[in-house]
Amino acid sequence: MSAPGKHLLLVGGGHAHVAVLADWIRHGRPKGARATLLTPHPALRYSGMVPGWMVGEHERLRGIVDLAGLAAAAGMDLELARAVAFDPVARTVTTAAGQRIAFDLASLDTGGVGHAASTLGEDDRIVEIRPIERFVERIAGWREANRVRAVRAAVVGGGAGGVELAFALRNLAGMAVRPEVVLVAGSAGLVPSMSRRVRRMVAGELERQGIAVVDGNARLASGALLAGETSQISLEPLDIVLAALGSAAPRWPGEGGLMVDADGFVAVDASQRSLSHPHVFAAGDVAARADRDVPHSGVHAVFAGPVLAANLRAALAGREPVERYRPRWNSLYLLSTGNGRAIASYGPFAAKGRWVARLKRWIDLRWINTYAGLAGAM
Repeated sequence: MSAPGKHLLLVGGGHAHVAVLADWIRHGRPKGARATLLTPHPALRYSGMVPGWMVGEHERLRGIVDLAGLAAAAGMDLELARAVAFDPVARTVTTAAGQRIAFDLASLDTGGVGHAASTLGEDDRIVEIRPIERFVERIAGWREANRVRAVRAAVVGGGAGGVELAFALRNLAGMAVRPEVVLVAGSAGLVPSMSRRVRRMVAGELERQGIAVVDGNARLASGALLAGETSQISLEPLDIVLAALGSAAPRWPGEGGLMVDADGFVAVDASQRSLSHPHVFAAGDVAARADRDVPHSGVHAVFAGPVLAANLRAALAGREPVERYRPRWNSLYLLSTGNGRAIASYGPFAAKGRWVARLKRWIDLRWINTYAGLAGAM
C-alpha cells in the first residue's frame, strides 16, 4: 500500500483521469500525496474505436487503455469497484459492495449513464451504448448468435454516435447477410451541431448505403417504435435497437450534496472544480461547466484532462488551481462510414474519403499507443 499522506481519490477511469495518471508517471508523485483509482474495470475502452471494431478494422482488444498498468506505473492504489454514494462533507465514497473510502481530495470522471428505458420504454432488444464495455459484450454476443440470419436493426439517435453506429451495423463484420438498418434521427435531425455541408454528406452517405432515416423523437408503444406523431416502425421484425441518446447524469453526486445543474451533472468551473465543494473536481460526462456550454464529448474530456491533472497537483500542494480549460472555437470530428471511408467535420469545413479514415485511425492509435507505452513505464 502507499505511504500515508494527503489522499487523492480518482473516482472513475475516464478519459480525463487517464491524463492524471499520465501526469503522475511523467512528473512523479506530488510530495506528501498518495492516490487511489476507484473504477469498476481494470481497463478503459476507447469509445471512438468501437465502430471500427464492429466492422473489422481492428481487433476487440486494440482500443483498450490499461488502467491497472497506468495506476501501477503512477504509484497509485487500484480499487476495482463502482461508486454508488458520495459524501463531500464526510469526504467518503461508498462502493456497490458497501466499502467506504475516505479522501482528502476527490475527482470524478465516471462518465454518464444510459437513459433508454426512461426515454424509449422497456424492451429486451434495446442495447444502451453506456457503459461502453457492456455494449461491446452485448454486440459481440448478438453478432455470434445471428451470423447466418438476415437481421433488421434500428439505431435511435441522430448525433455523431448514432450515425457511426448505423454505418457500423450496416457493415457489421462476420455477417452472412448485410443487416438492414433504420436510423431514427430525432426531432433535431442528423448531426445537428455540425455544418450544413456535413449534414448533407452524412445524409447522402446514409442513402447510398441503403440506411433508412426517420425523423422525430422515438418511443416504444403498442408493439411499435414510434418516431414523432405519425411515423412508426413495427418492432416485430427488429432484432436489435441501439440507443445512442447521449449521456444522462448518475444520481449519486447530487444525492450526496454536490451542486448539480438542472440535468443532474456536477456543476464545475473552468478549473473543473465543484462550485459547492472546492476539494472536489469533476470532468467528462459526469460534469457540466457552469460558465459556458461544453458538449458532453470524448474530445472535450481528453483536452480537459491535462488541465485537471495540473489543478489536482496544485490542490494537493495547497495551492489554488490556476489552469483553465478553454475549448477551441471548434472541434475536429471524424465519422467513420463503416466502408473504409470517413467524414471530417471542423466548423464549416467538411471532407469525405479514405484519407479521412486513415487520419482517424492514425489519431486513435496514437492516443492509445501513448498510454500503452506509459503503462509499461514501471
